[in-house]
Amino acid sequence: MPPVILRASAVAVHLLEEAARRFTGNTAGVALFVRSPGAIAFIAVDHHEVQGWCWGYLLDRPDGTSMLYLHRIEVAASCRRQRIGRALLRNFLETGAQLGAGKMFLITGADNVAARRLYESMGAGLATQGPTVNYWFALPSTPVNPGDAAPGGGSASE
Repeated sequence: MPPVILRASAVAVHLLEEAARRFTGNTAGVALFVRSPGAIAFIAVDHHEVQGWCWGYLLDRPDGTSMLYLHRIEVAASCRRQRIGRALLRNFLETGAQLGAGKMFLITGADNVAARRLYESMGAGLATQGPTVNYWFALPSTPVNPGDAAPGGGSASE
């Protein structure tokens, strides 16, 4: 019997905590995540065991459209090849479409053949702008107040 795919919410936060514990070892941000605007997560559960999860965001764009960003999808090694990843991704995509998203993007490793095969089998295509490079920025740990100077010397409102 396939696992049940459940959408994470403030009511079912315990399932997301269990998934975060299993796949990252850290549950510190789960409660904040489920309250974040646009946050979307699904958990695959079978007989009270978390077998997989996915999470990301619905992003509103300045042009009036919305898009989905899938940050993470993961299935426990012992549960792979059972279509759980496909079910998680399908639920994520369907929810995004219901919320008004017109497209979704994600980033995966070029060598992650299994993930790429899944995405392509569900209609995804490579980005048309050509090869991309990912950059990460370390940010200051002290929050910046909106009235403080913006980077580059100007005020935040300029």
